[in-house]
Amino acid sequence: MQEPSLKLQLSTLPDGPGVYQFYDVDDKILYVGKAKNLKKRVTSYFSKNHDNGKTRVLVKKIASLKHIVVPTESDALLLENNLIKKYKPRYNVLLKDDKSYPWICIKNERFPRIFQTRRIIKDGSEYFGPYTSVKTVRILLDLIKSVYPLRTCNYDLSQEKIDAGKYKVCLEYHLGNCKGPCEGFQNLEDYQKQIEDIREIIKGNFKSSIHYFKNQMKALAQEMRYEEAQIIKEKVEVLENYQVKTTIVNPKINNVDVFSIISDEAFAYINFLQLSHGSIIRSHTLEIKKKLDESDSELLELAIVEIRQRFNSHSKEIYVPFVVDVETDLKITVPKLGDKKRILELSERNAKFYRQERFNQIKIIDPDRHTNRIMAQMKKDLRLSVEPRHIECFDNSNIQGSNPVAACVVFKNGKPSKKDYRKFNIKTVIGPDDFASMEEVVFRRYKRLLEEDEPLPQLIVIDGGKGQLSSALKSLDELGLRGKIAIIGIAKRLEEIYFPGDSIPLYLDKKSESLKIIQQLRNEAHRFGITFHRKQRSKGAINSELQSIDGIGEKTMEDLLKNFKSVKRIKEATLEELTTKVGLSKARKIYNTFH
Repeated sequence: MQEPSLKLQLSTLPDGPGVYQFYDVDDKILYVGKAKNLKKRVTSYFSKNHDNGKTRVLVKKIASLKHIVVPTESDALLLENNLIKKYKPRYNVLLKDDKSYPWICIKNERFPRIFQTRRIIKDGSEYFGPYTSVKTVRILLDLIKSVYPLRTCNYDLSQEKIDAGKYKVCLEYHLGNCKGPCEGFQNLEDYQKQIEDIREIIKGNFKSSIHYFKNQMKALAQEMRYEEAQIIKEKVEVLENYQVKTTIVNPKINNVDVFSIISDEAFAYINFLQLSHGSIIRSHTLEIKKKLDESDSELLELAIVEIRQRFNSHSKEIYVPFVVDVETDLKITVPKLGDKKRILELSERNAKFYRQERFNQIKIIDPDRHTNRIMAQMKKDLRLSVEPRHIECFDNSNIQGSNPVAACVVFKNGKPSKKDYRKFNIKTVIGPDDFASMEEVVFRRYKRLLEEDEPLPQLIVIDGGKGQLSSALKSLDELGLRGKIAIIGIAKRLEEIYFPGDSIPLYLDKKSESLKIIQQLRNEAHRFGITFHRKQRSKGAINSELQSIDGIGEKTMEDLLKNFKSVKRIKEATLEELTTKVGLSKARKIYNTFH
C-alpha cells in the first residue's frame, strides 16, 4: 500500500499527547519530538516562518512523518528520550556522555562481599550508583572497610562447607579485617546486620550505624572492657567525621534530586545532585549540544528523564529552577529561599564551573569552535543580523584640550588585529569637542575604506554614550552606510550599550563573554589612543622648546635629537659637544639659551 502524502498525514493527526518522527525522502529519521497536542505541534512546523535557520532546513527535508499516541505528557517525554538514544536523529540534541561508570555491588550470596564494578550482572545482587567519580567509590569503600570487618575471599560459604571445615582463615582474619565466617567464627545474622548498616551508609544515612556503635561502646565501658570500647569509639569518630564532610545542607532533606541548567547559543549544561540525609551522594553534569534553538525548559525536561534513568534514581521529589512537565507522581519544588534554595544555587555553580572548564579545554583543543561559539553569542546578545567577525572601535583623546587625537582598533574573530590599528590627528575640529571629533574620524576611516575597496566591519563600537553614537551615525549617513554596518555605543559608568534610535540602553550580564569582548575593545582603543596622544604632546613640547631658539630649524632639531636622544641631554651638553654636531655658530646659540 502506498504511503499517504505528508499533507494527508498532517490533516489526520490526533489532538492528544504523543511523539512524532520526521523522515526524509530516503526514509532516514531526521527528528523526534514530543507534544501535548500532536496536531497543533506538528502542523506548526509547516504553517509559520522559523527564525532559526536549522529549523527551516529541517522542514524542507521532511518527506513523511510517523507518530505514536501515549496516555500522558510524561509518557511522551519518556518515549522521546528513548527514541533519541536509539536512533540518534541528526536534528535532535546530542546527549554527550558515553562513559562506563563505576557501581558499588553487594553480591547476592551468603556473607555478601562488597566491591567496586563497572559491569552489572543480573544475578540478584544489589548495585548502588552509578558514581561519576572512581575516587568517591574508593573513599566510600575505604570508610566501610575501616568500620566493618568484611570478607574479601570468593569462597562459597554454604553452611555445609563451613561445618565440614573446608576452609581456613587467611591473613585478613589475623590482621583484624575479617571475623572469619569461613570457619564459623562469625554467624550469618551478625554479618547481615553489618550489611544492613552498610546499605544505609551508601545511601547517606549514618544515623543507624552511629547509634548502634555508641550503644555498643557504652555497654563495653560498663563492663570495663575499655580497650574494646576505644576501638568502637574510633569507628564512631570515623563515621561522624565523614558525615560532617558530606553533609551540605539540612539533614532532613532526604531522597531528593536537584537539577539546574546553564545554557548559551550552542550548548546547555545540566547539573544533577542527589541528596540523602543532607549529604550529596552523587553529582553529575550533562552537556547537551543544541540543534534547533531548543528552550531551557525543553532541554531540562529531557535531561531529567535521561539522568534519572541512567542513575537509577527513585527519588520522589526534585528541586528545579522553574516548573517542568515530567513524571506525574513526582513532587516538583522550585525553591525560593533557605536550605533548598542554597542547594539549588550549589547545583548552578557546579554547572557554571563545568561550563567554564569545557571552555578552557576547547580554547586549547579546538580554538575555532571556541571562536565560533563566542561570535554566535555576540550576534544573539547584540541583536545583530550577522556574526561580528570584524569589529572596529573608536576612542577620542584630548587631555587638557591639547593635541586632539583619536584611535581605531580592530578585532578579527574576537582577537586584536594590531596591524589594522589606525591613529588620527584631528584636523577639522578646534578645541576639545568629542562629538565633532568622532564625526570627523568615523567619516575619514570609512571614506578611505570605500575608496580603497577594503572590507567593511560587521560592527562598529563607539566609546561613549548617545552623543558620540549620534555623531558617528551622521558620518555613516553621509557615506550611505547607515544600516549596512551595525553600530553601538558603550558608556563607561554602568557599561550601558546604546543602539541607534533607542534611548533605553541594554545591560549585558557582567560576566558575559560578549561584554568582555566589548570592554576589551574599548580598553584597547583607550590605551592605543592615550599612547599616541602622549607621543604627540611630548613631541609638541620638544619642538616648542627648540623652535624658540632663533636660527634653529627642523633639520637641526632632528640632528640634535638623533645624537643626544632628548632635550635634557641637549641642555646638559658642553659647547664643544654641541659644536661637533651642529657647528660653532648654532652651538653658541643653543648653549647660551640654556645656560
